[in-house]
Amino acid sequence: MLFICFLLFSNMITTSTSVDTLAMNQSLQDGKTLVSAGGIIAVGFFSPGNSTRRYLGIWYTNVSPFTVVWVANRNKPLDNNKGVLKLNVKGTLELLNDGNSTIWSSNKSGKAVKNPIARLLDSGNFVVRNGQETKDRGILWQSFDYPGDTLMPGMKHGWNLETGLERYLSSWRSDDDPAEGEYAAKVDLRGYPQLIKFKGPYIKSRSGSWNGLFLIGYPAPTPQTISQKFVINEKEVYYEYDLVVSTMFSVYKLTPSGTWQNLYWTSQVRTLHVASTGEEEQCGKYAFCGANSVCSPDGNRPTCECLRGYVPKSPNQWNKEVWSDGCVPRNKSNCKNSHTDGFLMYTHMKLPDTSSSWFNTTMNLDECQKTCLKNCSCTAYANLDVRTGGSGCLLWLNALTDMTKFSQWGQDLYIQVPASELGTAGKLYGKRYKTSQRKEEATDLRIFNLSVLANATENFSTKNKLGEGGFGPVYKGKLIDGQELAVKRLSKKSGQGLEEFKNELSLIAKLQHRNLVKLLGGCVEGDERMLIYEYMPNQSLDYFVFDETKKMLLDWWKRFNIIKSIARGLLYLHQDSRLTIIHRDLKTSNILLDANLDPKISDFGLARSFMEDQVEANTSRAWTLWIEKRALELLDEVLEEQFIPSEVIRCIQVGLLCVQRRPEDRPDMSLVVLMLNGYKLLPKPKVPGFYTKIDVTSEENSSSANHKLSSVNELSITELDSR
Repeated sequence: MLFICFLLFSNMITTSTSVDTLAMNQSLQDGKTLVSAGGIIAVGFFSPGNSTRRYLGIWYTNVSPFTVVWVANRNKPLDNNKGVLKLNVKGTLELLNDGNSTIWSSNKSGKAVKNPIARLLDSGNFVVRNGQETKDRGILWQSFDYPGDTLMPGMKHGWNLETGLERYLSSWRSDDDPAEGEYAAKVDLRGYPQLIKFKGPYIKSRSGSWNGLFLIGYPAPTPQTISQKFVINEKEVYYEYDLVVSTMFSVYKLTPSGTWQNLYWTSQVRTLHVASTGEEEQCGKYAFCGANSVCSPDGNRPTCECLRGYVPKSPNQWNKEVWSDGCVPRNKSNCKNSHTDGFLMYTHMKLPDTSSSWFNTTMNLDECQKTCLKNCSCTAYANLDVRTGGSGCLLWLNALTDMTKFSQWGQDLYIQVPASELGTAGKLYGKRYKTSQRKEEATDLRIFNLSVLANATENFSTKNKLGEGGFGPVYKGKLIDGQELAVKRLSKKSGQGLEEFKNELSLIAKLQHRNLVKLLGGCVEGDERMLIYEYMPNQSLDYFVFDETKKMLLDWWKRFNIIKSIARGLLYLHQDSRLTIIHRDLKTSNILLDANLDPKISDFGLARSFMEDQVEANTSRAWTLWIEKRALELLDEVLEEQFIPSEVIRCIQVGLLCVQRRPEDRPDMSLVVLMLNGYKLLPKPKVPGFYTKIDVTSEENSSSANHKLSSVNELSITELDSR
């Protein structure tokens, strides 16, 4: 009888509960939700911030704080909790108010379709499709085609050129109001497509174009947790990223104030972490230095410098550090003599605005240069795709706008200048050699001329000497384009020949990590062997920790960051790089600090190549205090009480685990990184290898020393993680 009643009333609207689908003529009322099959995503009604108005939105479940990633009726809120979402026979989602009026719908009404169904996917995409079709076939509508303020994995950001559909992000008006705000992030189709953020009609910042590895506005190797792509063809132009680690979640949100935020969390720890993209820095502002000028970040005081061959357009303003007018050519170009022009190469660059550019995917770099020389309007060129040695051609046809000089990553940019402007700068970067790798893989190796380096260091003046180690002295140098370098002049005891040195140099150059000092190139002339590195303005860690004044600048949080960053750099050298590198000479003088006091390991390649004798550290100060439960006495007294005891204990304990007498007892760097970040319980350390004040044998045979966890430290770490 119940079954018959159900059949009789099957056409009546029913209420959906916590399932992932909404069938034809079903409804979702305020107070109910649809939840994706994996329990990851929910769709339902909510009120943002302090507002009492109701909206239909999508959010991740069990994540704190509550964060909405998509809103249907963002510009037409409901005034009460009587709203209803239903799916009609035409496959259209309709949001109705208590007067049964439609305040939002998924698309225009059309022909009826057979058995339409709406499903909320674990990706966060709310899809309506013909019930007879599966996967991507028969899709009538999807929320991913109409983004709000959040870019999610698998969501296309850009254009469908066949239909004219533009998928772009727009900020909320405020934290209490999801209506479209002032800021929007769009793919600009002028010239070579690029990502741009607007405030109203004005460009505020530029993520830039795609060069095969990263967006040129925020250059860095793609994290192993995500994959990125930028598709450009006759049908579509869009940017998209996906997650490759199933337990990791990451979205990008355009805030009401116009900044980008990366929100990320894991399935184990569902607390949102927020990372900024760094675009709020002055150099991240669009055209901060005007046209034909390069911005160099330096904390809160960036500097602008005209390209070679250009002069400030408004010298008086320029001298007052008002740079927005930019620079103009020193001499008017004579197109007839363009064949005598040359190019200066600027490295680690954020490439200029590509809205007035031309591109070709099949040209090589030499063909690109020739094409630029033939065009009177061409001002610069670069590789379109930097992978596998570089390919494709990108030309700029007018003024060069919105350029930044990065400390690492970035891209090579070739600026066209008259021959009269080249002078010695024409030989700035010297010749370029092709060398073969162990797999016969070709690489473009930069070799500096000795005369250029001598000029940059004032003939290796002692006043420019930064220090001296077992491998030789290091000098600060400055090239004529303003780029600062660290020049390591190797001692002659290495015994390496020219080809051996160049091959070694090219191998080291492939090691790239944010916690390794970037190798820029080398010099091989006569019996000279030099390595050229990025310049680190705060020199090495020993300048701080052994100086009574400078050590005050390193609070515990900065020191803990340095410890964890060094561990990540070593993990890369040990396991994740193309080569397996064991440093053998890691010490404070080989930990360099950038402008933000973030650490970078140096001499990692030299330690591998030259195999200098290792100095064994004495751990007797540390072990005695540990077994007497006085380990905190190791802490620098200048830190006073400004530290977290459990973090200090964790660092000391990890250090002792790394110097245990038996190598098989020592953790590898992947475990060290997990231990330092609190993701692993720490075993009790055994006696260090160089400690001889007690009976080592009896200590090793003690059953309590093998697998027992340190209860004191386990408690403190557990308490820290629970907070």
